[in-house]
Amino acid sequence: MSKDKNIIDLEIELPSSDQLPEGLQKYFALCKEKLGMIPNVLKAFSHEPNQLEFFSKIYNAIMFAETGLSPLEREMIAVVVSSKNHCFYCLTAHGQAVRQYSKDPILGEKLVMNYKSIELSPRQTKMLEFAEKLTLNPADIDNTDRKALRDVGFSEKEIWDISLVASFYNMTNRLASATDMQPNVEYHFKDRDRADK
Repeated sequence: MSKDKNIIDLEIELPSSDQLPEGLQKYFALCKEKLGMIPNVLKAFSHEPNQLEFFSKIYNAIMFAETGLSPLEREMIAVVVSSKNHCFYCLTAHGQAVRQYSKDPILGEKLVMNYKSIELSPRQTKMLEFAEKLTLNPADIDNTDRKALRDVGFSEKEIWDISLVASFYNMTNRLASATDMQPNVEYHFKDRDRADK
């Protein structure tokens, strides 16, 4: 085991991949194959394999659930929440995901700076307004906010999913900030040339 200051700024000994349980070794290998890297958030969790397994399962269940929210919309929520929380890790990682899903190398940065300055659909604008309020003033959320989502066509299940995605990233933002978790360098360079293809 070794401490890697490039991942988290805590005195935690992180295991190498071959020291992990077999199931997690396979998961890391799959990440490497599909993403070309093992996300540092997974490495940071690896000192507690049970927590890593739980985190991976809940992330996949939240971000890839088959509902009316698109993968891009989920990533947009992640970026706006992370922008309000000033989370460098999540802004970098999910900004890249916005570029990937939207095929727009600029959209992620626009969302970081001010999503209200972008021409979005009424549905997406209300979705992000709700996520922002849930992040900054959660105790002030009331039925007026939920009705605003219903009025642009969101179902009750989709309102649940918007709330779940926003809440999940409020949690991960705090964990990343508390540990000074650093994003993989690869995120900064991926999907920036889509407009030229």
